[in-house]
Amino acid sequence: MKKIIPILVLFLVCKMLFSQDQNLLSGKYSIEELGKILIASEKWVPFPKINDRQAWSKADQEMMKAYFEEAQKLLTYQWPTLPATTTLLFVRNGNRSEYQRLSSPKRSALAALLLGEIYENKGRFIDHIINGVWSICEESYWGVPAHLGQWHAGSGLPDVSDPYVDLFAAETATFLSWVDYFLGEKLDTVSPQIRKRIYYEINKRIFAPVMTFDHGWMGLDRNGERRPNNWNPWICSNWLNAALLLEKDDARRTEMVAKILKVLDEFINPYPADGGCDEGPGYWHVAGASVFDNISMLNLATNNAFDYAFRDEKIRNMGRFIYRTQISEKYVLNFADASPKSNMSGYLIWRFGKAIDDKDMQGFGAWFQGNFNGKAPSGQFFRTLFDLFEKEEFSKAPRFLPLPKEVWLPDLQVMVARDKQGSTDGFFVGAKGGNNDESHNHNDVGNYVVYYNGFPLIIDVGSGTYTAKTFSPRRYEIWSNRSDYHNLPTINGFSQKEGPQYKAAQVSFTSNSSFAQLSLNLAKAYPAEAGIIGLERTIRLNRGKNVEITDLVNLSNPGSIVQHLMTCYPSEVVKPGELLVHFNSEENQTMDFIIRYNPVQLNVEVEKIKLETPEDGGIRRNWGETIHRINFTSKDSKTNSKFVFNISKK
Repeated sequence: MKKIIPILVLFLVCKMLFSQDQNLLSGKYSIEELGKILIASEKWVPFPKINDRQAWSKADQEMMKAYFEEAQKLLTYQWPTLPATTTLLFVRNGNRSEYQRLSSPKRSALAALLLGEIYENKGRFIDHIINGVWSICEESYWGVPAHLGQWHAGSGLPDVSDPYVDLFAAETATFLSWVDYFLGEKLDTVSPQIRKRIYYEINKRIFAPVMTFDHGWMGLDRNGERRPNNWNPWICSNWLNAALLLEKDDARRTEMVAKILKVLDEFINPYPADGGCDEGPGYWHVAGASVFDNISMLNLATNNAFDYAFRDEKIRNMGRFIYRTQISEKYVLNFADASPKSNMSGYLIWRFGKAIDDKDMQGFGAWFQGNFNGKAPSGQFFRTLFDLFEKEEFSKAPRFLPLPKEVWLPDLQVMVARDKQGSTDGFFVGAKGGNNDESHNHNDVGNYVVYYNGFPLIIDVGSGTYTAKTFSPRRYEIWSNRSDYHNLPTINGFSQKEGPQYKAAQVSFTSNSSFAQLSLNLAKAYPAEAGIIGLERTIRLNRGKNVEITDLVNLSNPGSIVQHLMTCYPSEVVKPGELLVHFNSEENQTMDFIIRYNPVQLNVEVEKIKLETPEDGGIRRNWGETIHRINFTSKDSKTNSKFVFNISKK
């Protein structure tokens, strides 16, 4: 007992220390100190002014010329209005894309025209930019209708007297703020009303609301349970840009930056130490990467007074997450609403890797340096400015995919394992535990994916097109969000339930040179009515051999069990106990894989999923019309069952 007490005391002390809020950003400087280290607005030059042609000659000219050519094509662009009836489509039929097809191109057009004027500096684009600024300022709402339901006005049309700051309202403020920064003097020669209007609208729509009202994205949800998601750092990065660039009252400017730091810490404090993004890699560029955006801009505004944050291990792990979950050049480990396909911003990743001095992350970012498409951004404009002045160093960086042999993220409860370090050859397995109240949640506790040579074999279908149903009480009516359309069992007719109490238990990860294995109990992920006493799942990669899934099911009463597997290839039973999956990669690698099972236990049915709902558009873009669900149905009702599935190359 004498030996146990000190250990217990040490454990409790450590728990108390680690449970305290870190306040990495807001806890470093008092507001008085912050006011002193912030470069005054009239002296701050984060990027060269437009007339500093020598400085702009150091920007990447290939990129600038591409933006200039895009701008020239927009000289006849007609700035569209956003009709009330288009705004109302979201509440009338759930369509959120028609509105965004009008609003988003306006922002990217403004960005291209601004970059075109910076490149040429002859005033040729000024009138078109002014028209764009005026058109955007005349919009009733800078956000998107899908987000109105989170504010006082409710869904439908915005209440212009009560502005709500969503993702796209904040991004719009950034576009207009950089127009003011680069072209202010040129705008004033046309009319002083233009810049006055820019400040008036941003102050009314962004600064006043965020400094006056608590927005849900700023901290814990209304129940005090779910931590903030990507909205927090994404909006803060744009709010920070606008505040630093546009607010000329340095006391108010400092006050806004101080609040931004506190709001950001509401995101960082509860973030898992392993850096895992529960929204999946597809949301990393607006979650962990947006934290990086904020710190980078703070450093520009304070002569690197926030550079210490890049030495914090949690921030470093936030960055590393993006390459740790990469499957191959094209695919990432997707869960929740994240896409399975990689759409990487190489510059952003490389800059983050450089900031935290992570060579693997730098090499990973450099691998995607060919992703530049010459199009001006529709969001996060400031990233483009960083890219323009680091292109030369970036283009010379070593390029490689780290592809770690295995990764275990204990807080997120995500496993990544592959046959070979640094190679897509052979099997890749990704699996997760977690809970069913994660951000952009799917009911997917215990789900796994299997890839071969970097291409999908057993898949997570991912998210479809967002509609009104997606973020509503009807979310789990969408088939792709439910556990019975993941690689999970249905027990006594019950699939997993949504909510923080539905989670994995007894989670453990083990590995050595020949295998990697995740073990977890899924019983708590299902409702009590399912009658599950225990559902112990083991997901095991036997390197160079196969993938094996074992489920030990213990029920309170004999019941039915259906094991589901999702694939993007046709499948057929060739003989009892062997199901053949006809693999055909995008590189025309054709081969068959065998899923072995116990034919005495299970009947097998393969169904092709019909993609016919509005939400299915996004799934069709990722997978085509190829989704198949394999259903293994138990023949006998038992209280105790063991199911083993062995996946191997034929």
